[in-house]
Amino acid sequence: MSIRDWPAAERPREKLLELGAAALSDAELLAIFLRTGVAGRSAVDLARHLLADFGGLRALLGAEFHEFCRHLGLGPAKYAQLQAVLEMGRRHLAEDLRRESALESPQAVRDYLKAQLRHAPHEQFACLFLDARHRVLAFEVLFQGTIDGASVYPRQVVKRALAHNAAALILSHNHPSGVAEPSAADRQLTQRLKEALALIDVRVLDHFIVGDGEPLSMAEYGWV
Repeated sequence: MSIRDWPAAERPREKLLELGAAALSDAELLAIFLRTGVAGRSAVDLARHLLADFGGLRALLGAEFHEFCRHLGLGPAKYAQLQAVLEMGRRHLAEDLRRESALESPQAVRDYLKAQLRHAPHEQFACLFLDARHRVLAFEVLFQGTIDGASVYPRQVVKRALAHNAAALILSHNHPSGVAEPSAADRQLTQRLKEALALIDVRVLDHFIVGDGEPLSMAEYGWV
């Protein structure tokens, strides 16, 4: 049965307009993005198939071009549309974050870091550079790969802080495993960076670890 033949209350687009996007399942949201299905499958059926094939929405959103395009119902045009949607979301969150102090908008910081780092297939270490009023000056991914004390160089973080004339910063990195728990190496790295940045009077306000759920704030646990 075509989605057009479904009761209006069950059609994803009408449901979104009536109840809001949060009321829709992952498959329903993806079906709206897909717009059409394929022979023998409605857009919702295709969305369910794709989510099962990828292993979930996170994996689909983070898929590389060739992996994305090899699946039924997807291709270069859909990949381009998806990347545009994701980038618009990131820019919207960045604008929200720049309007006020990062310390006064902890949820905005979490949402922005999730959008930037959660879908990365490998570890990334990044900094939010802040001015004296804790407003965002810039966001930069500084290191990629296995994030530990040997692969993150304090002198590079110091160099970028000076380049932005930052008064403070927020450290962040992702755990592709999805588990947002700091390791002993994470805590040691945070301390090393605090000490290095203190020499140029730049404060480390927090270190967020991004996983599947809400980013973990090391400051809230007294580790910063």
